Amino acid sequence: MVTTPRTLAFATAAAVLLAVSACTSQAQPAPMPTVSMGCTKDSLPTETAGKLTIATDEPARPPWFVDGKPANGQGFESAVAYAVAEQLGYARDDVTWTRVGSDSAIAPGPKDFDFGIDQFSISEERKQAVDFSAPYHLVRQTVIALKSSKIAGKTALAELRDARLGAQAGTTGHQAITDLVRPKAEPRTYKSHDEATKALRSGRIDGLVVDLPTAFLLTEAETDDAVIVGQLPQVGSPKAFGLLLEKDSPLTGCVSAAVGQLASEGVLNQLEEQWLAQEAGAPELT
Repeated sequence: MVTTPRTLAFATAAAVLLAVSACTSQAQPAPMPTVSMGCTKDSLPTETAGKLTIATDEPARPPWFVDGKPANGQGFESAVAYAVAEQLGYARDDVTWTRVGSDSAIAPGPKDFDFGIDQFSISEERKQAVDFSAPYHLVRQTVIALKSSKIAGKTALAELRDARLGAQAGTTGHQAITDLVRPKAEPRTYKSHDEATKALRSGRIDGLVVDLPTAFLLTEAETDDAVIVGQLPQVGSPKAFGLLLEKDSPLTGCVSAAVGQLASEGVLNQLEEQWLAQEAGAPELT
């Protein structure tokens, strides 16, 4: 068999995928190998030779992107995408962005991009139709409150123990309240997200615990007078975001290895701190 860049990439991908097969939305990322010699700009069979095509949805919302412009490198997911590209040997000018709706991206079938980034949650069901990289972000539960709430501006878990907190029943948010905050009063539980949100808006609870993407959506687009108090420590089986690729893509292993390298070097944590905690105002509660 003649060895070509494409077959070398397939072999590299297969080897690395063995190391990442345990990475699902129900588990912490496994230790990742460094990016190998086969995972280079010259050897990867991308959509356009020498270029990396990255997809995201329209609009590209903050804090994942800034000003709706993925190519500016600002925002958490834009920064992650460029960091992965750099690990694979692609300069910023080698990266091309394309807009693909989330539903189209996760649907089975060929893709006209190399990988997509758009808060795609890794799940076994989705992995029947598409590939995922190792997780680049594990979603935290987050406390939000009205600006007038007594817990707005608090920075420590201990400062929340006298608060009336609520969450949707059966969610990781409810678990976070009971396991981490341990308030003096039993947390209020609600059958649906809408009921929980109404309780917050009406002042029946001091704070609502939801996942971080929902917290951004509620405070920026749905509730004018709500603010993020902060992110809670990790608890339970967190939702994991991964880069999305075509099913059985020869790029999957190399992209996963690049994500793993960024994780091991602390780069992903640095980007979370910069774009989610500092720039987006979602600090970690200690």
